Amino acid sequence: MWQKIKQWLAPRPQVPQKWLNMPLVEIPFLCIDLELTSLDLNDTKILSIGWVEGKGKQISMQSCFYQVVSTTASLNQSPVIHGLTAQDIAQGQPLRVALEALKGFASSHIWVFHCTGLDMTVLNGVFKKLNIPLPTVVTVDTLRFDLYQLTKNLRPPPLNAMVLPVCRARYNLPAVPAHNALDDAMATMELLFAQIQKFAPAKHDTLESLLVADVIDVFPANEI
Repeated sequence: MWQKIKQWLAPRPQVPQKWLNMPLVEIPFLCIDLELTSLDLNDTKILSIGWVEGKGKQISMQSCFYQVVSTTASLNQSPVIHGLTAQDIAQGQPLRVALEALKGFASSHIWVFHCTGLDMTVLNGVFKKLNIPLPTVVTVDTLRFDLYQLTKNLRPPPLNAMVLPVCRARYNLPAVPAHNALDDAMATMELLFAQIQKFAPAKHDTLESLLVADVIDVFPANEI
């Protein structure tokens, strides 16, 4: 318990000043999504990864990246949930290929997830396992963004209220295909832009204006 208390009281890494002072409309975002074999962080494996860049409330379609990952891990319910079969996985690329490309965005973009804690825990683990250095990463969490909005009345929302399709529906965003890493990354980017438009719509609003919502995290460079 004491370890937990020390963790809660420990100062959080500071957001680099260059990001804090930058207007939200000028920030280059990289929205990332992972499809996993399970939600058990002790043995989950990445089946596919997708990402897309966005800036100024516009998505860069030419930046879309999607890769199925080759793995010998059990697929569990993945063929049902993600539509990825053993044949798809057998034709996938090594995870290292995607990670080497992804680390190039660490310093130039703010990374966006719909549940940063899950995806960054997995990503940090595989970067370290493959001995790939990862610079400091600043992230924004769209799930926590909506959680902040919904808990202003001090009533915790039901769990299903925080899934990506339900969060999008609250902003009148259209339904999109789910459980494909690239589709979900694009859907999350659209959600982020809708959240920013509602929460910080002025052109001069900077990333610092989002600190009150507790949606920003800083992950220090890993030690390889």
